[in-house]
Amino acid sequence: MKTLYLTRHAKSSWEEEVIDHQRPLSKKGEKDIIKVSEYVASNFKKPDLIISSDANRALTTALQFKKAFNVQENRFIKNHDMYDFSGANVLQIIQNCSNDVDILMLFGHNHAFTVIANKLGDKYIDNLPTCGFVKIDFDIKSWHSLTKGKTIATVFPKDL
Repeated sequence: MKTLYLTRHAKSSWEEEVIDHQRPLSKKGEKDIIKVSEYVASNFKKPDLIISSDANRALTTALQFKKAFNVQENRFIKNHDMYDFSGANVLQIIQNCSNDVDILMLFGHNHAFTVIANKLGDKYIDNLPTCGFVKIDFDIKSWHSLTKGKTIATVFPKDL
Protein backbone atom coordinates (compact mmCIF):
# COMPACT_ATOMS: atom_id res chain seq x y z
CA MET A 1 0.00 0.00 0.00
CA LYS A 2 1.29 3.44 -0.97
CA THR A 3 -0.22 6.79 -0.03
CA LEU A 4 0.15 10.12 -1.80
CA TYR A 5 -0.53 13.46 -0.16
CA LEU A 6 -0.88 16.30 -2.68
CA THR A 7 -0.86 19.84 -1.32
CA ARG A 8 -1.14 22.91 -3.48
CA HIS A 9 0.80 25.94 -2.26
CA ALA A 10 -1.06 28.46 -0.11
CA LYS A 11 -2.46 31.69 -1.58
CA SER A 12 0.28 33.85 -3.02
CA SER A 13 0.62 37.60 -3.20
CA TRP A 14 0.70 39.60 -6.41
CA GLU A 15 1.61 42.84 -4.59
CA GLU A 16 5.37 42.58 -5.00
CA GLU A 17 6.93 42.95 -8.43
CA VAL A 18 8.93 39.73 -8.53
CA ILE A 19 9.21 36.88 -11.01
CA ASP A 20 6.58 34.15 -10.63
CA HIS A 21 9.04 31.72 -9.01
CA GLN A 22 9.73 34.20 -6.19
CA ARG A 23 6.16 35.25 -5.34
CA PRO A 24 5.56 35.19 -1.56
CA LEU A 25 2.43 34.14 0.28
CA SER A 26 -0.38 36.57 0.94
CA LYS A 27 -1.63 37.23 4.49
CA LYS A 28 -4.53 34.85 3.79
CA GLY A 29 -2.07 32.22 2.58
CA GLU A 30 -0.02 32.55 5.76
CA LYS A 31 -3.15 32.02 7.89
CA ASP A 32 -4.35 29.09 5.78
CA ILE A 33 -1.10 27.12 6.06
CA ILE A 34 -1.19 27.28 9.85
CA LYS A 35 -4.81 26.11 9.96
CA VAL A 36 -4.52 23.38 7.31
CA SER A 37 -1.09 22.06 8.37
CA GLU A 38 -2.16 21.71 12.01
CA TYR A 39 -5.37 19.92 10.99
CA VAL A 40 -3.61 17.57 8.57
CA ALA A 41 -0.77 16.78 11.00
CA SER A 42 -3.34 15.96 13.70
CA ASN A 43 -5.52 13.75 11.50
CA PHE A 44 -3.19 11.98 9.06
CA LYS A 45 -0.06 9.86 9.37
CA LYS A 46 3.34 11.51 9.10
CA PRO A 47 4.79 11.34 5.58
CA ASP A 48 7.95 9.32 5.01
CA LEU A 49 9.19 11.92 2.52
CA ILE A 50 8.25 15.46 1.51
CA ILE A 51 9.16 16.79 -1.93
CA SER A 52 8.43 20.44 -2.70
CA SER A 53 8.72 22.76 -5.63
CA ASP A 54 11.52 25.24 -5.00
CA ALA A 55 9.22 28.17 -5.83
CA ASN A 56 8.94 30.49 -2.83
CA ARG A 57 5.18 30.06 -2.28
CA ALA A 58 5.31 26.24 -2.46
CA LEU A 59 8.45 25.97 -0.35
CA THR A 60 7.03 28.23 2.37
CA THR A 61 3.89 26.08 2.45
CA ALA A 62 5.91 22.85 2.58
CA LEU A 63 8.14 24.10 5.40
CA GLN A 64 5.09 24.81 7.58
CA PHE A 65 3.78 21.27 7.02
CA LYS A 66 7.29 19.88 7.67
CA LYS A 67 7.23 21.68 11.02
CA ALA A 68 3.67 20.55 11.86
CA PHE A 69 4.54 16.89 11.10
CA ASN A 70 8.02 17.17 12.68
CA VAL A 71 9.66 15.72 9.56
CA GLN A 72 13.44 15.37 9.71
CA GLU A 73 15.61 17.43 7.37
CA ASN A 74 16.88 14.35 5.51
CA ARG A 75 13.26 13.46 4.61
CA PHE A 76 12.62 16.85 2.96
CA ILE A 77 13.63 17.59 -0.64
CA LYS A 78 13.39 20.74 -2.76
CA ASN A 79 13.07 19.84 -6.42
CA HIS A 80 12.89 22.38 -9.24
CA ASP A 81 11.07 19.82 -11.42
CA MET A 82 8.07 20.22 -9.10
CA TYR A 83 7.72 23.76 -10.52
CA ASP A 84 5.48 22.11 -13.09
CA PHE A 85 2.08 23.23 -14.29
CA SER A 86 1.15 20.34 -16.61
CA GLY A 87 1.81 17.43 -14.24
CA ALA A 88 4.24 15.46 -16.44
CA ASN A 89 7.29 16.13 -14.25
CA VAL A 90 5.33 15.53 -11.06
CA LEU A 91 4.10 12.14 -12.30
CA GLN A 92 7.69 11.17 -13.10
CA ILE A 93 8.81 12.19 -9.61
CA ILE A 94 6.07 10.03 -8.06
CA GLN A 95 6.90 7.01 -10.22
CA ASN A 96 10.62 7.35 -9.49
CA CYS A 97 10.12 7.56 -5.73
CA SER A 98 11.99 4.99 -3.65
CA ASN A 99 9.85 2.03 -2.60
CA ASP A 100 10.92 2.42 1.03
CA VAL A 101 8.62 5.49 1.01
CA ASP A 102 5.07 4.43 1.82
CA ILE A 103 3.63 7.91 2.38
CA LEU A 104 4.81 10.56 -0.08
CA MET A 105 3.83 14.21 0.37
CA LEU A 106 4.19 16.65 -2.52
CA PHE A 107 3.92 20.44 -2.64
CA GLY A 108 3.39 22.19 -5.94
CA HIS A 109 1.19 24.09 -8.30
CA ASN A 110 -2.00 24.11 -10.30
CA HIS A 111 -2.97 23.13 -13.01
CA ALA A 112 -0.71 20.12 -12.41
CA PHE A 113 -2.07 19.15 -8.99
CA THR A 114 -5.73 19.23 -10.05
CA VAL A 115 -4.86 17.11 -13.10
CA ILE A 116 -2.91 14.60 -10.99
CA ALA A 117 -5.59 14.39 -8.27
CA ASN A 118 -8.16 13.57 -10.96
CA LYS A 119 -5.91 11.23 -12.93
CA LEU A 120 -4.77 9.21 -9.92
CA GLY A 121 -7.78 9.52 -7.61
CA ASP A 122 -11.33 8.25 -7.99
CA LYS A 123 -13.18 11.45 -7.01
CA TYR A 124 -13.39 14.40 -9.37
CA ILE A 125 -12.01 17.70 -8.06
CA ASP A 126 -13.00 20.69 -10.18
CA ASN A 127 -10.11 22.83 -8.95
CA LEU A 128 -7.71 22.07 -6.11
CA PRO A 129 -7.77 25.32 -4.14
CA THR A 130 -4.73 27.02 -2.71
CA CYS A 131 -3.54 25.14 0.38
CA GLY A 132 -5.83 22.27 -0.63
CA PHE A 133 -4.79 18.78 0.50
CA VAL A 134 -5.70 15.46 -1.12
CA LYS A 135 -4.95 11.96 0.19
CA ILE A 136 -4.93 9.11 -2.36
CA ASP A 137 -4.25 5.46 -1.47
CA PHE A 138 -2.88 2.95 -3.98
CA ASP A 139 -2.98 -0.83 -3.76
CA ILE A 140 0.60 -1.17 -5.04
CA LYS A 141 4.00 -2.12 -3.63
CA SER A 142 6.05 -0.02 -6.05
CA TRP A 143 5.62 3.62 -7.06
CA HIS A 144 6.81 2.61 -10.51
CA SER A 145 3.64 0.54 -10.98
CA LEU A 146 1.40 3.53 -10.17
CA THR A 147 -2.24 3.02 -11.21
CA LYS A 148 -5.52 4.74 -10.36
CA GLY A 149 -6.02 4.87 -6.62
CA LYS A 150 -8.76 5.75 -4.18
CA THR A 151 -9.27 9.33 -3.02
CA ILE A 152 -9.55 8.97 0.75
CA ALA A 153 -9.79 12.58 1.88
CA THR A 154 -9.66 16.21 0.87
CA VAL A 155 -8.99 19.13 3.19
CA PHE A 156 -9.62 22.64 1.91
CA PRO A 157 -9.11 25.85 3.95
CA LYS A 158 -12.75 26.94 3.49
CA ASP A 159 -13.89 23.72 5.21
CA LEU A 160 -11.95 24.38 8.43
